[in-house]
Amino acid sequence: MKKFVKIMAVIAAMGVMMSFAGCASTPTASKVKEKGVITMATNAAFPPFEYLKDNKVSGVDVDVANEIAKDLGVKLEIKDMEFDMVIPSVKAGKFDFGAAGITIREDRLKEVDFSVEYVKSSQYMVVQKGKSFTKDDLANMVIGVQQGTTGDLYASGDFDEDVKAKEVKQYKSAVEAAGDLKLGRIDAVIVDELPAKTIVEGAADKLELIDEKLTEESYALCVKKGNKTLLDSINKTLERLMNEGKIDEYVINHMGK
Repeated sequence: MKKFVKIMAVIAAMGVMMSFAGCASTPTASKVKEKGVITMATNAAFPPFEYLKDNKVSGVDVDVANEIAKDLGVKLEIKDMEFDMVIPSVKAGKFDFGAAGITIREDRLKEVDFSVEYVKSSQYMVVQKGKSFTKDDLANMVIGVQQGTTGDLYASGDFDEDVKAKEVKQYKSAVEAAGDLKLGRIDAVIVDELPAKTIVEGAADKLELIDEKLTEESYALCVKKGNKTLLDSINKTLERLMNEGKIDEYVINHMGK
């Protein structure tokens, strides 16, 4: 009987520990305020939304994140990582939210919860100056993309099996892909509209944008599934910034940086 009681006590203790562990892994708004810091997972290779300036992460999403932190009365900490690790890190509760020009997609909705949409975007092709391509030419083209992005999926035929590149080369960033494009190692880079324009502005003598919208999508911030209190706080800040016209202001400020 004593052994049974001891076993039950151990099981109960384990249950309590697991309960506390589960709570600790969910960064609710109250817990964020309690620790005095909100953590953001990002990929600083997506200008104007995220990029490195003087070895610090800057960009539209950083300006947005600073406002979220200010409204919560806490400090902001940013972790730069590979793009395809942002959502898994938020899902695991390692960071409070993710911001990396993230497109809302059905597969991602199964992993994390998204905020309200705060930016509309589309995929475009960047090519060498003087070249003329359309999506109908993709079957004969080598396309550079940032791994794990919408451009990657589009070029790979995941949007439309009839629209698929001859070969897809994956890079850590669209900027890196653009470097190979300048050297003629690939035929085009497929990337979101604003990063595409930023890339072209930085190499106007060598690159240009094809004026053909390939997709339509929306950006949002993400939090761990079920984290309603933090998501409500984030949405409140986003809606204020949109109403004040601040998002557009941030985009203009960071274009060409």
